[in-house]
Amino acid sequence: MRIAIAAGGTAGHINPALALAEELRDRGHEVTFFGRPSKLEGTLVPQAGFSLVDVEVTGFDRSRPWTALSSLYRVWSAKRDLARRFKKEGAPDVAVGFGAYVEVPLLGWCKENHVPYLVHEQNSVPGLANKMMATAASKVCISVPAARDVFEREGDPDHVVLTGNPVRRSVIAGDRDRGRAALGVPADATLLLVFGGSLGARTLNEGMAALKGRLLSVEGLRVVQSTGKGGFDEAAAALSLTDGEAARWDLRPYIDNMGDVLAAADLVLSRAGASSIAEIAALGVPSVLVPYPFATADHQTTNARFLTDAGAALLFKDEEVKDPGFGDALVGLLEDPARLSAMRVAAMGLGQDSAAAALADQVESAARG
Repeated sequence: MRIAIAAGGTAGHINPALALAEELRDRGHEVTFFGRPSKLEGTLVPQAGFSLVDVEVTGFDRSRPWTALSSLYRVWSAKRDLARRFKKEGAPDVAVGFGAYVEVPLLGWCKENHVPYLVHEQNSVPGLANKMMATAASKVCISVPAARDVFEREGDPDHVVLTGNPVRRSVIAGDRDRGRAALGVPADATLLLVFGGSLGARTLNEGMAALKGRLLSVEGLRVVQSTGKGGFDEAAAALSLTDGEAARWDLRPYIDNMGDVLAAADLVLSRAGASSIAEIAALGVPSVLVPYPFATADHQTTNARFLTDAGAALLFKDEEVKDPGFGDALVGLLEDPARLSAMRVAAMGLGQDSAAAALADQVESAARG
């Protein structure tokens, strides 16, 4: 089966698409990506062993409505280029879009040529591209229940399917013992992992500095804190760790082996981006979530409720990190193994580790008609 995937722009779109592609490739299908070689997909897709076809398209700036004209022209031009390519090399049997604007030419061509396609939405608040392309999709696959209402259509209750948000196998394969060995964390220590996404989060970094004394007073606690590249120097200065404290508090600008490090953790403190939520749930790690307060339509708070509603996480607003209650809750969890165990069971019960397989099932079904 020939499968076309359109994904681009950010890791939040690309990594779930790659997770699906890995699953489909293992099932014997031929997968080709469509995106921009000059963007992040131009690096991540070839690294994963997939070919990438250039789709020259740009979104439009809603604050400058006139840019819609040039955007529409580029979509039309890209569809024309795709038509030529598919006439020469053969059309896909099915296509999947992951929400970036780069999906519009591919899925638009599919609609006009009666090739089935699906869209996958990673966030609780859907983006414009997926909302545009959802009506004619064979299926709309969502990551969290909160996105369902946007896509449901009258008389077709099966149009929207909750598959979860696919996570790369390199993350799902994370191993607790291997992670702790790489970090130098003893097997019997309690490990708190702190990260704010690829760019870090100043609020979390400042909150950790304020709680340094309380956290280091927790017997057997180790901390691994990823500050983001831009926040490392400021966080290091605020913490001002002694050599003895630094032996228990691993401060770093970013984490490469996220799967192993997540698996090694007893508790995670993080933002609530779609990818973070998916990875935390896939590995069943208890979490304390502080959504980014300026996310579109406050979608990170809605993302977080996927875990909090299941009993797998606690939720705090950004401004609450400075309150005494935040520190009380964080330390209280670290000192309560039974509650952490219950939260871990709740997270694993969400089935997020099988999201790629569930989405691949839907792709195969759509192709079969």
